[in-house]
Amino acid sequence: MPVKILFKVLLLLLTMIPLQRGNAKACGFVVYQNDKLFQSKTFIAKSSSSQKIISSKTDGNEQGQSASVEMAFSPKYNRDEYQLNSYACVYWNFATKDWDTYGCHKEKGTDGFLHCHCNHTTNFAVLMTFKKDYQYPKSLDVLSNVGCALSITGLALTIIFQVVTRKVRKTSVTWVLVSLCISMLIFNLLFVFGIENSNKNLKTSGDVENMDFTDNVIPKTDTISTPNPTCTAVATLLHYFLLVTFTWNTLSAAQLYFFLIRTMKPLPRHFILFISLIGWGVPAIVVAVTVGVVYSQNEKNPQWELEYRQEEICWLAIPESRDVIKSPLLWSFIVPVAIILITNVVIFIIISVKVLWKNNQNLTSTKKVSSTKKIVSTLSVAVVFGITWILAYLMLINDDNIRIVFSYIFCLFNTTQ
Repeated sequence: MPVKILFKVLLLLLTMIPLQRGNAKACGFVVYQNDKLFQSKTFIAKSSSSQKIISSKTDGNEQGQSASVEMAFSPKYNRDEYQLNSYACVYWNFATKDWDTYGCHKEKGTDGFLHCHCNHTTNFAVLMTFKKDYQYPKSLDVLSNVGCALSITGLALTIIFQVVTRKVRKTSVTWVLVSLCISMLIFNLLFVFGIENSNKNLKTSGDVENMDFTDNVIPKTDTISTPNPTCTAVATLLHYFLLVTFTWNTLSAAQLYFFLIRTMKPLPRHFILFISLIGWGVPAIVVAVTVGVVYSQNEKNPQWELEYRQEEICWLAIPESRDVIKSPLLWSFIVPVAIILITNVVIFIIISVKVLWKNNQNLTSTKKVSSTKKIVSTLSVAVVFGITWILAYLMLINDDNIRIVFSYIFCLFNTTQ
């Protein structure tokens, strides 16, 4: 959030106590371009905004308590992406080595500036809090909803068809495909009806004229968020059912490998029980451990849930570049899914080469029809194996223009899976 604060002093000194008749005290001002000399323990800046400090001092009094000062600040920030929530007028207290509000208060202006008044001249700052105004391309939202609606319909029909015709195929085949479809169906329903955080549309004051000027309290951070346990629960369920879907993708791939490549060898004993424990149990352990670790590490933080999920949507939190190694998203989703996708790609290549595209002397169809069938079969296996989710990793590219292109491609392929 590149917020650049333009300090515009309207009235540097409202009152200047004369030293003697006809003379006034000298006053000096210094602007610090960052807050490296003013490391606060109570106010934590999480954004990349610039933190400038104004220092003022009058001649004849070391503590600078003989003059009052009024200042007006004009914050410059992306108003399409952020809303100004509130601010506090503070000075640096050298005794406590932290920001303090003693002798300072906010004043309401009519010029759109943030006004501060202090009855002393020391080191001043305005601590502001912002709320992000999350916006997404409308077309991407429509594409997601339409694709998910098609997938929900297709998954429901597939489940019904597999259950009704279960006697014409092996039990394990039906069980694996129905389990995969059920997990994917629940994920799609949660995505459509629960992915959007209901709190994100709660507008903050934004307008300086409508702010509360009676409360000059030091904020804890420069960005605010509204806790929403329901959103955290939805994020947890989405996390679980998506991991379940990927796990069943791999189990489906393994089963197909056994049927097509190791045709002469029977399936292992208790195969259905074994794969059920893996398909539904392993993701539950991963999610439970992840939430438990995040909570234990941030137990004293009232907003601990935002270490697990995002503020704008009910999904896993995207970490800052410096914290990516410790992020839940990396270890509980990106890495496991990467391992699953690599496994699926290997099995997919083996099946494609040895079965789908292997020359068959008994094939009586024309070459054109044969190629068409092979292409359709290959794409079908790729979809069942979840290969198209590889596009999600291309959305991690740190370029907004490239990322939005892959977002559309990813959405088109995976909402219609």
